Amino acid sequence: MSWPLGASTGTVEPSRWGEDESLIRLHSNENAYGPSAKVSEAIRSCVGEVNRYPRMQYNSLIEHIADAHHVTSDRLLVGCGSTEILRMAACAFLGARRQLIQASPTFEAMEHYASAAGAEITSVHLTQAFAHDLEGMLERVSRSTGLVYICNPNNPTASLTARKDLEMFIGKLPASAVVVIDEAYHHYAGTSEAYASFIDHSLADDRVIVTRTFSKVFGLAGLRLGYAVASPKVIERMRKFSTEDNINVIITQAAVAALHDKEGTNDFIQRNVDDRQEFFNQAMARMVKPIDSHTNFIMMNTFHPAEEAIQHFRKNKILIGRRFPPLNTYIRVSLGRADEMEAFWRIWDRLPYAKDFTAH
Repeated sequence: MSWPLGASTGTVEPSRWGEDESLIRLHSNENAYGPSAKVSEAIRSCVGEVNRYPRMQYNSLIEHIADAHHVTSDRLLVGCGSTEILRMAACAFLGARRQLIQASPTFEAMEHYASAAGAEITSVHLTQAFAHDLEGMLERVSRSTGLVYICNPNNPTASLTARKDLEMFIGKLPASAVVVIDEAYHHYAGTSEAYASFIDHSLADDRVIVTRTFSKVFGLAGLRLGYAVASPKVIERMRKFSTEDNINVIITQAAVAALHDKEGTNDFIQRNVDDRQEFFNQAMARMVKPIDSHTNFIMMNTFHPAEEAIQHFRKNKILIGRRFPPLNTYIRVSLGRADEMEAFWRIWDRLPYAKDFTAH
């Protein structure tokens, strides 16, 4: 295939303890506004419990998440971020002479865990519309395929793969292949005929594992909590590889508060819609055409080596996403607060080729 040419109320300011305060962080797809006021209060209220292990709160946390998704607790598994969930899946369903199939580019954690497990890794380029090339992935399925990884919306492209296409794809996979649907950016996907969560609108297929995280819309990346929803049999197989005491006592309270703070969550979602639209407005004013985004970050083609832009921003104290081969001329920019985005565009305008986009 060929690639295209290369302030609302209810939140508190996130702490910048332990970092260079002069750096603007637009590189890790975090919620730049921090947790909501209600979640922040829950965090403060349980600081006195940090000398205790979180075992007594574990079952309560599981029940709250299960209730939020209208599933039974035996279909839930929590981890230290959704990255630990991905590691458990790799350990449970991959190994020597087993194959992982994934998109390229996509979130790299699963690939790293698959490699550590000794599995063969097959990466299939996205389509020109930046969706998963499901036909191409099917062509590479074999009897050794143990796991298929689908990040939707996809990181780093912020793009969607249509739900109906995913259902057809899963139906054609061999019974031995387990599918991980990573929905880290679910809350930002918006309403679209192309998108529907595999938790909220489940598929009657025991091979499907859906992962979510509290790191994005809830603003709790630093407290590390992710979870999986799957069949009880799959959950038990993965649980064997979980880390003992893999969650902390603060996140057990913060997560419950976040689940119940619908107003705060909706505020973050709307704020992201507004921030994303403003980014597109600024981009289009400069004749820059980003990939349509369904997340809290945007990817766009610079038509120059991405590393040049990355280093240009770094020298000006702005961190943006790393390179994502094979999209070697594209950069990924996480959405920040208004002042941070103003700084981003000010530094963008200093790029040597910033005024040349009328030619593309």
